[in-house]
Amino acid sequence: MNNRYVLRNVRQVTGDKIDIVIDSGIIHEITGAGLVQGAHAQVHDCTGMYISSGWIDLHVHAFPEFNPYGDEIDSIGVEQGVTTIVDAGSCGTDRIEDLLANSSTAKTNVLSFLNIAQVGLQRIDELSNLDWIKKEKVLEMVEKHRDRIVGLKARISKSVVGSNEIKPLHLARQISNDANLPLMVHIGSGPPAITDILPLLETNDVVTHYLHGKANNLFDKDGFPYQELIDAIERGVHLDVGHGSASFSFPVAELAKMHGIRFHTISTDIYKNNRLHGPVYSLANVLSKFLYLDYELEEVINAVTIHPAKWLHKPELGRIQVGDTANLTLFTIDNEPETLVDSEGNERRTTKMIKPKGVIINGEFLTCEVRTKASD
Repeated sequence: MNNRYVLRNVRQVTGDKIDIVIDSGIIHEITGAGLVQGAHAQVHDCTGMYISSGWIDLHVHAFPEFNPYGDEIDSIGVEQGVTTIVDAGSCGTDRIEDLLANSSTAKTNVLSFLNIAQVGLQRIDELSNLDWIKKEKVLEMVEKHRDRIVGLKARISKSVVGSNEIKPLHLARQISNDANLPLMVHIGSGPPAITDILPLLETNDVVTHYLHGKANNLFDKDGFPYQELIDAIERGVHLDVGHGSASFSFPVAELAKMHGIRFHTISTDIYKNNRLHGPVYSLANVLSKFLYLDYELEEVINAVTIHPAKWLHKPELGRIQVGDTANLTLFTIDNEPETLVDSEGNERRTTKMIKPKGVIINGEFLTCEVRTKASD
């Protein structure tokens, strides 16, 4: 088996065209386009393709046993151009080790947030009973798997917390501080009010679903960002898209851009149903929505490479550098008409679609494809 690859004439998001030599899974050489000799190597002509470090999806659900909020790891990973997924709290302490065990047979790299409720998404009201939050068990599991558990997850919306309102977030804050791990906080319908949630968040905590269109969103009745949001951003709170089936609104995204409330990371909140039937379909489809919103390609791709890698304290996942393990995504931008749909049924017409073509991970070159609509 030939373990030496040449990726010829690939374009970086900065516009530079390069050749990359990969030998035994390691980036061996990077030169200007057309300068590498292809002797004793598999040469891939990548003319017309872009390259980035492997895409990272910071919010997925990859535990298929929790139907309907789960999916097979590689179906939402390498098969869609994503080399690293971060499960966003599908499992609490009851099942997190099963999720991590499942990942051992996948090609995709898997990290995870640990749901503060032991039952995780076995129920969708997992924070309605405070007895399901067992601090000592959470801390024990974090210490056992600190290399894979990157943070704690708390879904703080009405259907999840029930009559407990803000109490689960106070408990999550305490456990987070004791575990020395950040929180990812899901926001949605209230109570609790978003203006009560944001002041409890600290540097490196993540607000996911920040562009949802429900009444309890990040903008007041006049369309201005709440001061609590501005203050949170200044404290270093991280804004994540987390598109999902009900958490991305084009009108809110347009409002956010107008006010300069920009994403740190773009993620999907993908699971089997919204992968097959929309409105998510894939990370590439979600990225294409931000091209439509007139963000620059470099900013969009950085939101699934450099920025999540930095947040994860794994900078090697967000760079292309000689001596590093090859962790790469190849993609094109196709100029074709397509209808993009948000979580509320709002449609936008675009002519720029990001399409993944392949990944290199753990020394293996894999082709991939992407869904943009249910008929694909």
